Amino acid sequence: MDGTFGLGGHAAELLKRLTHGRYVGLDQDADALQHAGRALKDDPRVILRQANFADLLDVLTNLGISEVDSVLMDIGVSSLQLDSASRGFSFQQSGPLDMRMDQSAPLSASNVVNEYSEEKLSQIFWEYGEDRKARALARAIVKAREQKPFETTDELAALAKRVNYQPAKKGAQKHPATRLFQAIRMEVNQELQVLEKGLKAALQVLKPGGRIAVITFHSLEDRIVKQFFKKESVDCVCPPEIPFCQCDHKASLEILTRKPVTASEVETEQNPRSRSAKLRVAEKLAGGGV
Repeated sequence: MDGTFGLGGHAAELLKRLTHGRYVGLDQDADALQHAGRALKDDPRVILRQANFADLLDVLTNLGISEVDSVLMDIGVSSLQLDSASRGFSFQQSGPLDMRMDQSAPLSASNVVNEYSEEKLSQIFWEYGEDRKARALARAIVKAREQKPFETTDELAALAKRVNYQPAKKGAQKHPATRLFQAIRMEVNQELQVLEKGLKAALQVLKPGGRIAVITFHSLEDRIVKQFFKKESVDCVCPPEIPFCQCDHKASLEILTRKPVTASEVETEQNPRSRSAKLRVAEKLAGGGV
């Protein structure tokens, strides 16, 4: 089960090693499935469905599949989405304020930027973007939209640059709009909430001995995966002050990556976007579940 099929990069490599069985690929982005499907549509092993990985249980049920041998989730925005100006994910090119991974979803970046209260904006900028100037950004956005609603990514990026201005220094620096765009994108797509739901669903459908592999790209996502694996790898999750176990929790996973696997220097040179990627892997124990 590939919960984030994207353009099929992982699928192409994994299918080389799949000697039997089926490869179920999900993606909530119809454009991604259309592009990827062209190369794989004639492979009888491949089943593609437009769906969020949080809904993988429903997809598998509809396919008549009760268990899977492995689950892969590559969290976050895809290269296809970043490179398409019309999708509004990137501040490096002008496009509409969209940022929806599923373009049939009702909430867009425009709704967030132009309709959320100053307090709500400040909250998501701080929680999802970990931006130290969250309040200043929220205040500036509300003031600016009173004159004219925000329509494009470059308008929003320009405001972020004014609020988050930093003198030029040697070495690589994040663009002043990086955290702002991350926060809005995560709010639009409810990424952390979906990740938590998807992890629980993946554990439920894994066979004993099956493995779950999750790739994350920033600390908030990685923390959720790390804590989920840690909780599901121990028999008791009671608070330490309780003298004996009352939770009846049983370990369902064995963590195979005590430290996350990261990209090598060679890979980051070839693909700069891999520099922040972290891979964590765990194996389902016999009798394990959610």
